[in-house]
Amino acid sequence: MRPYSRKASVLWLGSRQRGKGTVSTPSAALRKAPYSSGSDGQRRGTSPAELMAAAHAGSFSMTLAHELGEAGFRPRQIDASSTVTMENNAAGWTLTQIHLDVVATVPKVAECDFVDAALRAKANCPVSRALNPNISMNAKLLRNL
Repeated sequence: MRPYSRKASVLWLGSRQRGKGTVSTPSAALRKAPYSSGSDGQRRGTSPAELMAAAHAGSFSMTLAHELGEAGFRPRQIDASSTVTMENNAAGWTLTQIHLDVVATVPKVAECDFVDAALRAKANCPVSRALNPNISMNAKLLRNL
């Protein structure tokens, strides 16, 4: 597969604490979406940590689907969420941890095969590798009735 690049842009106005901005992507998935530091939890719009969490959950889900497929299984549904923890330490605001929660419906897969695929996905996910923080995970397989 050939390398590819994607782009996003931000217009920022003001200081870090009191500033605000907009984030846009050429795909128009985000078009002048409100953007702030996210550290106070009271502003409207997205933040760097929230965008990283969304990117990680999406990338992990696709990687898990690939890992399950490589093992001969076809996932019906994968619900993943990523919680990014930011801490203000001596170096400044730092991403210190990410926690993944995943619940999946995968016909005919044994629990051990699902957990193995989830662990491989956590290790092989491009966003996991890029961020390389302390990543914890809960993985749950839903049984087909």
